Amino acid sequence: MRRVVRSRVHRFDASGEVRARADALAGEEPLEVRLDGEQFTVTMRTPGDDVELVAGFLLTEGVITSMADIVEVDFASGLEPDGSRNYNVAAVRLQPGVWDRETFRARQVYTSSACGICGTASIEAVRKESAYPVAAPQPGFISPSAVLALPELLRSHQGLFDSTGGVHAAALFAAPEAGEDGGEPGEPGEPELLVLREDVGRHNAVDKVLGWALEQKLLPADRAVLQVSGRASFELVQKAAMAGIPMLSAVSAPSALAVDLGRELGVTVIGFNRGSTFNAYSHEQRLH
Repeated sequence: MRRVVRSRVHRFDASGEVRARADALAGEEPLEVRLDGEQFTVTMRTPGDDVELVAGFLLTEGVITSMADIVEVDFASGLEPDGSRNYNVAAVRLQPGVWDRETFRARQVYTSSACGICGTASIEAVRKESAYPVAAPQPGFISPSAVLALPELLRSHQGLFDSTGGVHAAALFAAPEAGEDGGEPGEPGEPELLVLREDVGRHNAVDKVLGWALEQKLLPADRAVLQVSGRASFELVQKAAMAGIPMLSAVSAPSALAVDLGRELGVTVIGFNRGSTFNAYSHEQRLH
């Protein structure tokens, strides 16, 4: 697998001592997505879980609403100059009538590992109508203690980060019902980890998670929380809303636009979820 790449490095310390050693780096390669023979986007990602990545990306771009919209995803056309396969081209064949070429033709086709919507012409262009609307906020969705447990649960399952120290993570957790997982009656149990994915791009990690949920027919994920390892950006709130996920939790800060979108779309946006406190910026009534 190209998820981890070995590299020789020289480590320096304050005394001037230098040591040569092997290091592990997170893989990063381009993935070109073609829809019915036409280039749709190119994104930089960590190889692996690429079908999930493609499915999640197409979901959050408003192209598909279920795996049934995809006839096949073929990686055979991704070739190196010597003719060997590199699996860096995903040729997607969609069911007839699923997408309108002209509607999406204006979209630029390059996205970086840092930004999932950098190629979009304007913010309004990514305010897409979700096939899975977020359910209206209801009190008692999840307790603060369960939310505070999410970052550590996320971190404890980050195998690729343990190897490289250079990837983001996203995970989908099922919000526990009162009394579940050994909790006392009236008390919430521990959130259940449904899926976790890692990638050099935080939006890619989220797309892989959502692609998995789409494959498992779990959307709308109206009893789930999306936990991410970095900040809460506009694009991540938008992706959560496209999957019907009512809560996004991040260990770092949200942007002002992310909070505005969360308020508009009904998503509870949580930031600075670390240690014993977090901030709820929108629809805090979902918390016990």
